[in-house]
Amino acid sequence: MRTWQGKRYWLVGASDGLGAALARQMSRAGVRLVLSARSQDKLEALAAELPGPAEVQTIDVSDDASVAAAAEAVGEIDGVVYLAGVYWPFPATEWNAEQGTAMADVNFTGLVRVMGAVLPQMVARDAGHVVITGSLSGFRGLPGSIGYSASKAGTMALAECIYADLHRTGVAVQLANPGFIRTRLTDKNDFTMPFIMEPEDAARIMFEHMTSDRFKKSFPRLFSWVFRLSQFLPDWIYYRLFA
Repeated sequence: MRTWQGKRYWLVGASDGLGAALARQMSRAGVRLVLSARSQDKLEALAAELPGPAEVQTIDVSDDASVAAAAEAVGEIDGVVYLAGVYWPFPATEWNAEQGTAMADVNFTGLVRVMGAVLPQMVARDAGHVVITGSLSGFRGLPGSIGYSASKAGTMALAECIYADLHRTGVAVQLANPGFIRTRLTDKNDFTMPFIMEPEDAARIMFEHMTSDRFKKSFPRLFSWVFRLSQFLPDWIYYRLFA
């Protein structure tokens, strides 16, 4: 079990959706929060409603200088949770270069930038907690998911690499892979989303995972098995079923 009272955590991507719901969960547990995203107004509104102390630090994870400046302003932290993400659904037959690049740059490369800013200090003092948000869509390629599935697959692989390097150190590393969550991102979908969760329910599951010593959590559990088992299917069966 992890102790939370008085700990200082940096939530990157906290302005709404899962990030805001997780901030509420962590604040109720006694965590001192640093809330980051691009929208200062949303962050300040969230900070004002939290029961515990919260600071606001704007950041653009797609910009090297912004990440470096934010990390310097935030200073030493006990943990970081990366939740930043953007999403637009489109197939390869209707490629949108701007949106595809943005998904890669925020969902994956943004994570690389933030890890480069915070991990060295944690490794140096042999203490810290890193939580990375993947997605069930990152297990295998999906139709209409150019950019998002690929960026989340990279995110999940990066989390696994960091865990492989640090799991015997004082720096704890965890990965959470949620399914559909009702947010402004999933509002863009025009198809039925099985097992869709409210942000508060997803945040509760994610926080329970963060309290544990386990590395990886994919949820909802039943829905996650569809994606995990799909990794074992031969290509000809997988694409016949999923594409």
